[in-house]
Amino acid sequence: MKKIILLLVIFSPLLRRGAGGEVFAQQLPLFSQYMLNDYFQNPAVAGSRPFFDAVSANRLQWMGITDAPRTYALSLQGPIKAKNMGVGGYLFTDVAGPTRRIGFSGSYAYHLKVNDKIKLALALSAGMVQFAVDASKLTLDNIGDYVFINGYQSKLVADLGASFYLYSPPKENGTGNWWLGGYIPQIYPSKLNLFETPTPTGTLATHFYFTGGYKLFLTDEFSVEPSLLFKMVSPAPAQIDLGARVLYKNKVWIGSAYRTKDAIAAIVGYTHKENLTFGYSYDITTSNLKNYNNGTHELIIALRFKAPGAPSAPKVE
Repeated sequence: MKKIILLLVIFSPLLRRGAGGEVFAQQLPLFSQYMLNDYFQNPAVAGSRPFFDAVSANRLQWMGITDAPRTYALSLQGPIKAKNMGVGGYLFTDVAGPTRRIGFSGSYAYHLKVNDKIKLALALSAGMVQFAVDASKLTLDNIGDYVFINGYQSKLVADLGASFYLYSPPKENGTGNWWLGGYIPQIYPSKLNLFETPTPTGTLATHFYFTGGYKLFLTDEFSVEPSLLFKMVSPAPAQIDLGARVLYKNKVWIGSAYRTKDAIAAIVGYTHKENLTFGYSYDITTSNLKNYNNGTHELIIALRFKAPGAPSAPKVE
């Protein structure tokens, strides 16, 4: 029963099609700890801090359900010698039952000085995404269905994106006071025709991400960091992530996040010697799937190192 429910969740977006029969659906991974994995949500972040960040994100969703989604992502971003530029890249794999998505992207960001306390970064990104379906993992009523007769099918398409990031320059410890950004991945709606049908199986859907946050220093040791991630892709309903962390000396934190119509997450983390970070979150499902799974686990591991020739972070009063 659990496997049937999962497959309905995976393929239910495919039941909504455009006028030409194309499929539109949420096609990019999500993470509860988006505040620790901000480059993945906005490539314009690259170069906004005076060090390189390498982040590994691992998400095991809906434990207890057979063939539940599993997502793994790796990103690297930071400044180049010219202090107003940044570069980065990420790759990910997202597996759910018989479906798999593998993608990679690289980006370039240019940072403009608005005034002494505000900067604006503009970025372009480009990469490739592979969509695949392994029909051998499906049990079909009609085993002669021509759509699935070839078993494993995949399609590789281009992914182009643009983003902006408005922020206050970081303090000496690399943290900023506030930030606001937007990211549009998959701008070009490439056609997905996995099974060589007369009409395309689907379309690479344009997504819209908006991020924001503020870091309030309560004392010399404690700070609080509320944040927001807004996601939208037609025709799916918009989704909002609201999160907050309480940090002690920027080394230890606890927090929570809420994702509309999906889950509530508890978050903990620790940074060792300012360059090695561990973050863990546990999601409690609030949707109709709550009776069929044991929650979602997510682990973030980040390594921070100073870029050769990178400038020191400007002070912000």
